[in-house]
Amino acid sequence: MAKIDAFFKLMNDQGASDLHLVSGSQPILRVHGEMERVKYKELGNDELKAMLYEIAPEDKIKVFEETGDIDFAYEIPNLARYRCNYFQQKWGVGAVFREIPSEILTAEQLGLPPVVKKFAMLHKGMCLVTGPTGSGKSTTLAAMMNYANKNRKDHILTVEDPVEFVHKSESCIVNHREVGMHTKSFSTALRGALREDPDIILVGEMRDLETIALALEAASTGHLVFGTLHTQSAGKTVDRVIDVFPSNQQAQIRTTLSEALKGVVAQNLFRRIDKKGRMAVLEILVVTAATSNLIREGKTFQIPSVIQTGKKYGMQSLDDAILEALQAKKISAEDAYDKAIVKDRFLAFLKTPPDFM
Repeated sequence: MAKIDAFFKLMNDQGASDLHLVSGSQPILRVHGEMERVKYKELGNDELKAMLYEIAPEDKIKVFEETGDIDFAYEIPNLARYRCNYFQQKWGVGAVFREIPSEILTAEQLGLPPVVKKFAMLHKGMCLVTGPTGSGKSTTLAAMMNYANKNRKDHILTVEDPVEFVHKSESCIVNHREVGMHTKSFSTALRGALREDPDIILVGEMRDLETIALALEAASTGHLVFGTLHTQSAGKTVDRVIDVFPSNQQAQIRTTLSEALKGVVAQNLFRRIDKKGRMAVLEILVVTAATSNLIREGKTFQIPSVIQTGKKYGMQSLDDAILEALQAKKISAEDAYDKAIVKDRFLAFLKTPPDFM
């Protein structure tokens, strides 16, 4: 048992999502979104480095010493997996660990709308799950893959850095590929994927032009592609995909995206006030013929209007979903106001007006 495993056990017992270990500081847990110091001594650089190196693969240690940054996954059997990030900072080494539960929560357990499960049953196209860092995108995607794994008879191929949720093959065959370990890069893996007979491809992060272009190509050639982006709304997600391409290619990309994109789930995490924990609040765009036309014609600023009028298709705006959670007394008015897009809708719920007013 590695020395650091005791912190992971504490993390699990406290229901923490993240563990921060930094030279010159006590360990810190993120519990339900808030940072809490652990009653433990300040960690010295040499002590912490020894602790971190005990669980890191040798090749990762070499990269870390050359570059000052690494990502990898670590697993404690019968407890959880952890996404690990090591970095160099002013006082020495530092690390952040995100817990990835060994049990994959279902769409029902997460309270996801039924349309999200419909996305998992599509035959081709692209579905994107977006939101800020730490908004639960991976958990939502895992629930969608879990649903597909149980209800389809297909080949699911995931490309991640590192592999997070591990799916055991059920009705589907599931293969996980980790960037840096099983493949050189996201783009290399996606090129290879087209020859590996996948039905569903999950791209852990669509972070550059080449990866987005290859994902779009896969979605346009009969595959169902899921990916994540760091955007805060459905409309901004469409703009982000288009804007990553050079201006002379954007007209063609708008056409391709209008045909390939099937849905966007844009989410944010809220601290619950009715019980311990956090909940995801979702904006959902279902790409209808009207939405395709807006994307093709470069009128993405009209997407919020399409969402408002598309409730019969399962669409919902982020602000409407926030309002529903607020009225159900699941989240606070302050949190709702802070994360809303049209903040005026939530002013009346605040006990005191914002400082800037």
